[in-house]
Amino acid sequence: MKYQDKRSISQDGTSVQRGNRNWWTAHTMSYDWKQKSPLAKFTLSWFDDIDRRFLQACRLFSDRDNPFEELMNIAALRGRRVLEIGCGMGFHSEMLVRAGADLTAIDLSPTSVQATSKRLELKGLKASVAEMDAEALKFPTDSFDMVWSWGVIHHSSHTGRIVREVERVLRPGGDLRAMVYNLEGTPAYLTFLTKYAFGFWRGRSLDELLWQSTDGFSARFYTSDSLSDLLATFFERVETRVLGQESDVVPLPHSLRHLLLKVFPLRRQRMLAGRRGAFLFAIARKAD
Repeated sequence: MKYQDKRSISQDGTSVQRGNRNWWTAHTMSYDWKQKSPLAKFTLSWFDDIDRRFLQACRLFSDRDNPFEELMNIAALRGRRVLEIGCGMGFHSEMLVRAGADLTAIDLSPTSVQATSKRLELKGLKASVAEMDAEALKFPTDSFDMVWSWGVIHHSSHTGRIVREVERVLRPGGDLRAMVYNLEGTPAYLTFLTKYAFGFWRGRSLDELLWQSTDGFSARFYTSDSLSDLLATFFERVETRVLGQESDVVPLPHSLRHLLLKVFPLRRQRMLAGRRGAFLFAIARKAD
């Protein structure tokens, strides 16, 4: 994706959200960017294939086969009302429904709404799935026990508006569990080292170069402190942790990376991923 196709700092929020919607509608996040799945899209076998790829990419998050069981606190969700912001291809939606949650899933992209709806239909699962902008949630105050969002809110034109809306729709004592990009992770450091010095003299800001290096029409990166500061404006208690993948541990081409990773014990890989990871995961609790 060329820079000129992405966000311009002169664009207003409405234009950015329109760009976000168009980008994610045209470029579904199906986790087969290295080698496209040969299977027909939105079939059971295709969903199984992209799920396998996604879980493999996330294997350093924890020692569980599915680390999202821990990140979601899956055992505590039965009978709870859950809002998912950014359902994508529906991997997390399926998990939440199978855990017994009363799920409402939203996405800015109609393609994601279609994919998640099809996944749930094929698997005999039920949830409310709708196209919606999380900057203006169409739900009453105090509607949900938990809000889940994986890699979404940092793409929005005004992330703070989403956080404000999430606090509004959460019930007292409810929590937000969300992942955003880590400004102190390996990808951000590589962008700084390889692109910023040259880009600076061409009038590019570090923010612009970081946008250019990611998926999506726009993106923000946060430090643990800046993310905590944003969330603490609205929430009573905030915790953050770093999550990373193999490419954060050894930032080399795939073939070389796998050779070097054979030297590193898995525990060591997880430790390095937890320091250098591209993702920040936050849990923010609303006051009772």
